[in-house]
Amino acid sequence: MNKNFALIGAAGYIAIRHMKAIKETNNNLVAALDRFDSVGIIDSFFPSTHFFTEPERFDRHIYKLKQSKKSIDYVSICSPNYLHDAHIRLALRNGAHAICEKPLVLNPWNIDSLEQVEKDYNKKINNILQLRLHPSIIALKNKVDKGPENKIYDVDLSYLTSRGNWYFTSWKGDVTKSGGIATNIGIHFFDMLTWIFGNVKLNQCHLSKEDRASGFLELERARVRWFLSVNYDLIPQNIKENGQRTYRSITVEGDEIEFSGGFTDLHTKSYEAIIDGNGFGLQEAKTSIKIVHDIRNSEPIGLKGDYHPFCKL
Repeated sequence: MNKNFALIGAAGYIAIRHMKAIKETNNNLVAALDRFDSVGIIDSFFPSTHFFTEPERFDRHIYKLKQSKKSIDYVSICSPNYLHDAHIRLALRNGAHAICEKPLVLNPWNIDSLEQVEKDYNKKINNILQLRLHPSIIALKNKVDKGPENKIYDVDLSYLTSRGNWYFTSWKGDVTKSGGIATNIGIHFFDMLTWIFGNVKLNQCHLSKEDRASGFLELERARVRWFLSVNYDLIPQNIKENGQRTYRSITVEGDEIEFSGGFTDLHTKSYEAIIDGNGFGLQEAKTSIKIVHDIRNSEPIGLKGDYHPFCKL
C-alpha cells in the first residue's frame, strides 16, 4: 500500500533527493513546508502537493488529515539542523514516523529525550546515514570485519567542499544553528568511520576555524587524521585544474578508497530500508553526534601530535 509523506524543508538542495526517493518507492507527497516559496521543483515529482510557508498551518493540515483517516505515515525533515528536534516532535505528535537528515540533532542528550518521545507516540525516528549503504564503504567494512582482529588501521580523511560567501551569512555559518563545520559537512563521515572501526577512545581537535576544522580520532581499530573545509583556496591544485570544486579522499593504510560515485540512489535505498522497518534509528545516530559535539566544545590543541598534513595549508 502506498504511504503518505509530508516534507519539511522543501526549498533546500537536499529536499530533491527526498522527493525523488518518495517517488521511486511509489509513495505520495501530500504536504510540504518551507518558509521560502521557491519550490517549483515539486512540480517535477508531486504537483498536487499542498504547500505551506507557515508551520502552524502545516501542522493544522496534517492534524486534519489524521482526523479524516488520511493520515501522514512519514514526515521527511530537511530543515536547518537546529530545528530537527522540534520537527521530529511535530511528526510524531501527528502520528507519523520521522525521516530526518543528518545531523539528527546537535547534542547527544537530545537523543535521550527523543527516545521518550518515541515511546510516548509509538513511532520510529529514522536518520539518513546513506554512507552505510554505499557499495565501496560496505566493502571496506567487510574487509575490516574479516581482517585480523587486533589490527589497528591508519586512516586519513580529507573532505574539502567549496562554499561561497553566502554560506557564512546563512544559518550554516552560525555554529549555534548548524553545529559548525564538523557537524554540518563531517558528521556522516564520522558515522561511517565509527561504523567500520568501532567506538571512540580519543577525540582531539587540532584546528577549528569558521571555514575549516581538523583533528585526530583514536577508534578501537583505527587511528584517524581528519580535515574538513569549505574554503576553495585549500583544494589541491590538480583538482581545481579539472574544474572541480570538491575534493574527497579516504585512505586506509595508504590505499585510496574510491567512493566518488554511487551516490545517486542512496536516498532511495535509505527509504526502501526505512519502509521495510530497517532504518537507522536513534542509537545508530548517537555516536557521531557525540563526536561532533565534543569537537565543537573542545579547545584546539594546535599542530601537536598526529595532525593532518592539510593543517599547514
